[in-house]
Amino acid sequence: MPVEILLPVLFFLVALCYSSVGFGGGSSYLAILGIFLTDFHEIRSTALILNLTVVSVGTIMYMRNRVFDWRAFWPFLVSSIPMAYLGAQLRLTEQVFFMILGSLLLLAGVALIYKFMKTQYEHREFSTSRRLGLGGAIGLFAGVSGIGGGIYLSPILNMLGWKDARKIASLASIFILVNSAAGLTGLLVSGTFSYDPDLLLTLVIGVFGGGLLGSYLSNSKFNTRILGLLTAVLVIYVGLRLILLHSLGIKI
Repeated sequence: MPVEILLPVLFFLVALCYSSVGFGGGSSYLAILGIFLTDFHEIRSTALILNLTVVSVGTIMYMRNRVFDWRAFWPFLVSSIPMAYLGAQLRLTEQVFFMILGSLLLLAGVALIYKFMKTQYEHREFSTSRRLGLGGAIGLFAGVSGIGGGIYLSPILNMLGWKDARKIASLASIFILVNSAAGLTGLLVSGTFSYDPDLLLTLVIGVFGGGLLGSYLSNSKFNTRILGLLTAVLVIYVGLRLILLHSLGIKI
């Protein structure tokens, strides 16, 4: 299959899996683009734009279904935006960037498996200061690693027992949206924003379709547990591959 057809189809499937659990898919976009592109800045910029595309659809659908809760979400968002902006401005070498991303994804993948294997949760409230602290810390990781950060936020909140799974998924979606936008702004300000218009258009179409279907499944009564576990395995594979490739030169 030609690359110009393979990539949109592959990105459609990735967006479907990730959006079904409230994520944008930025980690896998980075890993896949790293195989086909050579410009490191183009890889980061393209992944963030695709992230924005997917979670924009998800956020709208969560709002339409009245899952979004601004009063509960605002501390996470307000503290994360400036930290994501600062994190995106850090000039890291390609090797360091992918090592950081791979390590964070491994941890996130393990946490996701825990999230989707667990059957019972104790829901609790968090203070405003705690939500501000978590949002800022994860926003920084999001900016440094070049993705929206929802993939870090969601499993942490599930393990800590904050709210129900759909509330957390809707928060993850808007969290990725605002922090991807902040990250892109950081790239623009630092002069490292770069993209290929023709490639970007085909990939945006692919992830939009996948994000639309995944968000529909997430907001319906469809059981997304299997998709969630598959997404967790994908995240672990991507993280492990990045670490081995950029530390030891091993391809898996």
